[in-house]
Amino acid sequence: MKSKFKNLSNDLFSYLKKDEVLTLSFNGEESQFIRLNNAKVRQTGLVDDASIQLKFISNNRTCTGSFTISGNQTVDIQRGKSEIERMRSESTQILEDPYIVLPSDLGSSEHITSANGLPFDNAIDAILPAVQGVDFVGILANGKMYRGNANSLGQEHWFETESFCLDYSLVTKTHQMVKGTFAGSDWNQQNFEKYLNSSKEKLKLMNLDPIKIDKGEYRTWFEPAAVADFIDMFSWNGISEASIQQGCSGFGKMRHDDVRLSNKFSISEDFSTGLVPKFNSDGEVASSRLPIIKDGELVNTLISSRTATEYNKTSNFAESGEFLRSPNMGAGNLSPENVLENIDTGLFLSNIHYLNWSDNPGGRITGLTRYACFWVKGGEIQGPINTMRFDDSFYKYFGDNLEKVGSETQFIPNTSTYGNREIGGTTCPGILANSFALTL
Repeated sequence: MKSKFKNLSNDLFSYLKKDEVLTLSFNGEESQFIRLNNAKVRQTGLVDDASIQLKFISNNRTCTGSFTISGNQTVDIQRGKSEIERMRSESTQILEDPYIVLPSDLGSSEHITSANGLPFDNAIDAILPAVQGVDFVGILANGKMYRGNANSLGQEHWFETESFCLDYSLVTKTHQMVKGTFAGSDWNQQNFEKYLNSSKEKLKLMNLDPIKIDKGEYRTWFEPAAVADFIDMFSWNGISEASIQQGCSGFGKMRHDDVRLSNKFSISEDFSTGLVPKFNSDGEVASSRLPIIKDGELVNTLISSRTATEYNKTSNFAESGEFLRSPNMGAGNLSPENVLENIDTGLFLSNIHYLNWSDNPGGRITGLTRYACFWVKGGEIQGPINTMRFDDSFYKYFGDNLEKVGSETQFIPNTSTYGNREIGGTTCPGILANSFALTL
């Protein structure tokens, strides 16, 4: 993959005219997919796919394009040249960009990670025996993923990693579900079966009589998967510097009103794990670690070079959308075996879904409880709750109401396979809030 990208890049760069600049981003994978239903294989497939995104700059005007890599060099060169011609023509019809950031050559990089993953030929034998006896529905995505970036000034970056992700649900006879995601680089059969067994234990609890609860505020434990969903919201009109400058960020209060979160809450952009590349789509390389919130205080925002130019800030080489690429939340001291007794009476939420901002400036997020959410009384799970809507501010459950943070973090991967496999995810623990508002 790397040599194909390099050769294609050089050919397309040679097609440029004077004063034209081109940046190319490569996205590729060699993946195995297995779909399962009722603990049986329903579909298998192998994907060998790659695409190129182009960013063309001429006379302070920018155009973008893309094309799919065929594997035939002659065909791919022609596809690239056709995109360049189109962008060259379109660039004469648009206005100059006052905040344009021209590419540069700041040095090249290469990061290749090998893994003791799940061999394609062994995948079915590794999964099926462990899921017999339950209604198991899911998809395994497994294999190598590639990212590359090069510009016509000489800068080249290459990132290559191998990972697996088994995203699944266990289904009761009444069509209630327990969701799980087992992911990583090195496959460990014992760890997989241990993780699956924890889901099976929740499945037994889902067969208890459901508990009806009223709207109100409850003491609540959020599993890491639920915490990861909240952290995902931070990338949507959240810790983006542009969003704060434009007045549409939920974190504006931390900037303008000196509001803090709990000193138990810290989150960083952390590339040291090697799960995602440090370079962005412009080829700019971020530092290995960037603290965002430290001990409850907003210490950094995500700043792209364009935002830095527009608002006179210093770029930390965030992606153009200024979203978190590799968030890592710090752990606390609440051990898993002590979670239920610390809840005492309240909610145990394994997953939350369909989140949205209900009051962006106020930091209010709404969504639904879903998949293995339970009522706890006297430190014991009494039964599952019906789906409920919540609406509350993260300034509360990550702020004054944050009582304890779990001692163990979990990697919650990006599971999207639309168009291509996503890389990376969120590393975080669970949290215990002494109050969380269910509204409907």
